[in-house]
Amino acid sequence: MTEPTAHPDPVEVPGPLVRHERTDAGVDVLTLSHGKVNALSSAVLAELRDRVGELRAAGARAVVVTGGPKLFAAGADITEFAERGGDEPFAVAAPERVAEIGAGFLDALEDLAALPCPTIAAVNGVALGGGCELALACDLRVASDRARFGQPEILLGIIPGGGGTQRLARLIGPARAKDMVLTGRAVDAAEALDVGLVDRVVDGDALAPALELATALAQGPAAALALAKRAVDGGLDGTLSDGLRLEQRLFVDSFATGDAAVGVRSFLRDGPGKAQFP
Repeated sequence: MTEPTAHPDPVEVPGPLVRHERTDAGVDVLTLSHGKVNALSSAVLAELRDRVGELRAAGARAVVVTGGPKLFAAGADITEFAERGGDEPFAVAAPERVAEIGAGFLDALEDLAALPCPTIAAVNGVALGGGCELALACDLRVASDRARFGQPEILLGIIPGGGGTQRLARLIGPARAKDMVLTGRAVDAAEALDVGLVDRVVDGDALAPALELATALAQGPAAALALAKRAVDGGLDGTLSDGLRLEQRLFVDSFATGDAAVGVRSFLRDGPGKAQFP
């Protein structure tokens, strides 16, 4: 009689930490999928950077970043900044290790911010610390009425390291940014809208309204949208005079695109708002 063969237990293959889907309307959706709080670990950020690189290479027209129906992201994975062993069970990591983690975080968000197409954060629940910084790296933010935003790093005796002192101050002004950064307090969706941290607040899930906005942008003039984004972002790096010169140069460049040929021809023939861009 043949002895029964023992079968090893099946090995569970972990799914992606950043899921990528494309809608029928051509909108690319990146969804964080890392445990209950979507902690932005080094592995998550590496996958995010890979997905963003793929979208750039594929010529994405609009991107939505979300964390799911209950929360966006609760922040960086603080366990990565601690070293176990020795007399201290939870000692702070060495500066070299902190710098390595911080560089990976910054590189991922910089790559996202540098995408030429419009990017939209669809924020449900909390977006704290690195989660708030991820939302700030997007061009636009659509928030659920249950969303909360904050930079609570000061409560840990540290400061933001992924844009919380820079992008936040440029978006809502230095005084309001200091209020959030120095106190570590979180703001609800209504206050976030009032101070300009988010662009829209919606009842319930933020994903569907974000997709609606992204779909409209994806159907727009891709080359002109990329130039407009460059003008706004690049103009913030210098003086007003520098920004105006940049805008003028990109304005001229926009007339050399196929979008301009389609848009101007449609305007003269059919009136405003009728152009169908390729």
